[in-house]
Amino acid sequence: MLTDSDDSEEIIERVAALDIGKAELVACIRVPHPDRPGRRAQEITTYSTMTRSLLGLAQRLQALGVSRVVMEATSDYWKPVFYLLEAHGLDPWLVNAKDVKHLPGRPKTDRLDAVWLAKIAERQMIRPSFVPPFEIRLLRDLTRYRADLVNVRTAEKNRVEKLLEDAHIKLSVVASDIFGVSGREMLAALIAGERDPKVLAQLARSRMRVKIPILEEALRGRFTDHHAFLLRTMLARIDETSADIAAVETRIEELVAPFGSAVQRLDEIAGVGPTAAHIIIAEIGVDMTRFPTPAHLCSWARFAPGVKESAGRQKGNAGTGHGNRYLARVLGEIAVGASRTDTFLGERYRRIARRRGKKKALVAVGRSVLVIVWHLLSDPQERYHDLGADFYDNRLSPQRKTRAHVRQLEALGYKVTLEPAA
Repeated sequence: MLTDSDDSEEIIERVAALDIGKAELVACIRVPHPDRPGRRAQEITTYSTMTRSLLGLAQRLQALGVSRVVMEATSDYWKPVFYLLEAHGLDPWLVNAKDVKHLPGRPKTDRLDAVWLAKIAERQMIRPSFVPPFEIRLLRDLTRYRADLVNVRTAEKNRVEKLLEDAHIKLSVVASDIFGVSGREMLAALIAGERDPKVLAQLARSRMRVKIPILEEALRGRFTDHHAFLLRTMLARIDETSADIAAVETRIEELVAPFGSAVQRLDEIAGVGPTAAHIIIAEIGVDMTRFPTPAHLCSWARFAPGVKESAGRQKGNAGTGHGNRYLARVLGEIAVGASRTDTFLGERYRRIARRRGKKKALVAVGRSVLVIVWHLLSDPQERYHDLGADFYDNRLSPQRKTRAHVRQLEALGYKVTLEPAA
């Protein structure tokens, strides 16, 4: 029985495709033939990726009335081209390179790639990737740079701990954070030349003072001037990176101010703090019209299992694949934080972790957070309401629970007789 198809076979009349490299790009422009109705005319030109040349490309596309410009996501080389064409009022599309892979068995050149990309673009056989608007792009640059700076600082702190181990200073065994107030004073004293473990242990502050006897043992080592030089350099880098992180965070607060209402509503979700809310907004934006449903957002973020079926059987392990690593990282942190709370998300994590393991539980809770985020950002009037840790128990009727327990007892060989309690 024939049914309607959602496919659209309309040909985009005026389309351009760009095969972008670092130094130059090849543009293929396809428009209706001026003299032969029903036929296509195309122009293939090589442009430099310098600004002057790209301005000439933009003017040429405007002169020919091109309505859509398509380009592959090639490293970061696409960004200046995309942004410049966007600023000139054109409609650039960024597409996944996997979706436009050249057919095997045919010659492959930059010119042929551009022609192939133009042909499949004019037949609407590709989908655009998500490129956030300008203000969200600025915020994304800062939040990603902050994450990279935190990684740099963490790596330097690990080097400090390895250096202390080399000097047989076991401070990390006693102190949970060797970069706290007590730890930094002890490290500064070591750099200044103090080697007496009793004097160093007396630098402990607050709750660390109850550990003075064991600190004296931990600080007895062979710390030399060589270690002092390296430690001084490492601590300087840590302090410098911390200052940079603080400056970036200040700038993030300025750029995220227009989205203060969205940040406040996201902050109400269990496990989500201001920093996590900033990252979520920077990665997916606040305009959810780009994602028609929560499932679209979860699929884009790769928090939904892939579908791969052949010969009527499911293939693969239903993995989610690799998505936005910055978004995935913060969703994982949110899931871990929520797992320690007495909330719906915390109970959801614990239920799934018992049955299927912690990794699958993290993905499931991350997906639930994305669904909540979509609803909160889609409707500014929506507020987060926690369903409670007892949500799953309350969903099951008493009769259903009773039947389940009776079946379990009967499976163990018991004969069950039920009597109502007085």
